[in-house]
Amino acid sequence: MDRKKNLFFSRNAFSVASVEFFWGLGFPIVLESTFLQLFLKNLGASGFVIGLVPALFVFCSSCLPIFAAYLTRNIRFKKKVVLLVHLLPAIAIFLLGWVMLVADEDNILLLFFAFYSLFSMALGFGIPIWLNFLARIFSETRTVPGLGYMMLSQNIGKIISSFFILKVVEQYAFSTKSCAWVFICTGTVFIIGALFFLLTKEFSEKGDPAPDYSSFIDHTRTALASIVANKPFLIFLAADLDFYLVITALSFYANYATEFYSVDQAVAAGIFVGCIYSGSITVNILLGTLDLLRLKQKFVLSKCISCTALILLITVPGQWSFFLISYLLGMVRAIRNMVYTPSVKKFSGKSDATDYFAFAPILTAPIAFGFPMLFGKMLDMLSPMGANSYRILFGVSALFLLVTFYCTLKTEYRESATSGL
Repeated sequence: MDRKKNLFFSRNAFSVASVEFFWGLGFPIVLESTFLQLFLKNLGASGFVIGLVPALFVFCSSCLPIFAAYLTRNIRFKKKVVLLVHLLPAIAIFLLGWVMLVADEDNILLLFFAFYSLFSMALGFGIPIWLNFLARIFSETRTVPGLGYMMLSQNIGKIISSFFILKVVEQYAFSTKSCAWVFICTGTVFIIGALFFLLTKEFSEKGDPAPDYSSFIDHTRTALASIVANKPFLIFLAADLDFYLVITALSFYANYATEFYSVDQAVAAGIFVGCIYSGSITVNILLGTLDLLRLKQKFVLSKCISCTALILLITVPGQWSFFLISYLLGMVRAIRNMVYTPSVKKFSGKSDATDYFAFAPILTAPIAFGFPMLFGKMLDMLSPMGANSYRILFGVSALFLLVTFYCTLKTEYRESATSGL
């Protein structure tokens, strides 16, 4: 089967890379985005409200996957489902832009959260299906290179988008009309990109499970019991929790830079993002397409880089150091995205790991959902301390990182003759 998958490697790599290029054009607008931070700030949103954006997405991607796992459990070939769950969030963002053009400005914040909730729900539902799909269309030996090409393409799109954002903000600031057209363009490129899934080639596998006609409760109970008994997988999940520290830092550090260190909003919304994705591209090439280092070595490296970025945020914040911090955060996120999919598939020991991809975010939800909200709430409470409020919270994040680093050292990948694992 791996030999057959390798014959279609170029076709599948091109297809998913094309999807991710177009989605990469839109991601800097709507996901882990400095643009959204500043857009919401200009609408008068508090730190807590801004923190709701990553928390909302994490909540949806934590709670909805179990329904995705159950509803698609008997669908062996999931290409059409993957296409659908990409089109729905794309349409939500597209409609947000058009509604903003005609809505009363006093209602923009409420409308944003209504449509962003739909976006988050659709994408959250689709993530485990998409991840399992990616793990199945590439052979074990070529999963990391395949993901490397995919993410490289996505991050090239993000780099292009960052310059677009810079020009829009420089010329129009954050006017409602300009932001509306930005969201319309974002939805459009998402829709175009999703259509490239039609070119992919799927394969059946010998280990594919027999049809499951159990109830939702029975299916969920059985899957959860199996996952909780998998101790190596649970250790990996604990080690992976620092990813949510990175998401939180990405969600707040642009405001830290613009409020206290005289960084222009256009620079924060555009160049910061460019630096983030430059770091991601570096990782995509070296650790992805070239497949340097084993999975655990990549995992350990990401923790070291995270710690460096947090120390810089605390000790030497300034315009030029923010560029380096952006670059480092981009590297960390790219390493995690590259390691996560093959790691979950490997620890699951299953041909169809949708249940593992679905339940993993539920098990990590208390940290994933709570940390960004707590960070935002504490910023509001500590606001009289100015920049020190950010430093304190970045320091707490660094301490939490040490706990996950210990779990990383305890993470043991099963021996495999496969290169890169």
